[in-house]
Amino acid sequence: MNRKTNTTRSEAIDPLSAAFDDEFLDIDPWPQAWRVEPQDLAPGQLMLDIFKVFLLHQLSLRRARKTLRLHRKHLFTLGGQLIRRLHEHASLRKRGIVRVLAESIDDDGGPIVYPPLTASEQRSFDTTCSLLHRFMLLG
Repeated sequence: MNRKTNTTRSEAIDPLSAAFDDEFLDIDPWPQAWRVEPQDLAPGQLMLDIFKVFLLHQLSLRRARKTLRLHRKHLFTLGGQLIRRLHEHASLRKRGIVRVLAESIDDDGGPIVYPPLTASEQRSFDTTCSLLHRFMLLG
């Protein structure tokens, strides 16, 4: 038994775990942050649905919090980049955001981020995109 809490180690609960999970999965405002115009909300919501399932999967793998936060940050960046691409290339809207997402990521990573990242930041971003790509192939 642990003298200070009167609980055994197996009974000890990380009080930050549930709070972290809630904060980590609180991504509902993202489509609003990505949007340039109202028509961006629908594709943003579709991406959000995919990202949530991926983030839940990452949580289930019990990755380190720092890693989880990094993946979350990269997904936010990816969503913003894809909405920006829809505005640069209007023909992409006809393909649908799920297809644009699938075409934008692969085993090697994701799109080049603008404004440019450092080489190490881009590699880290690419790692998240690669994991998302493999996850989407399995799902």
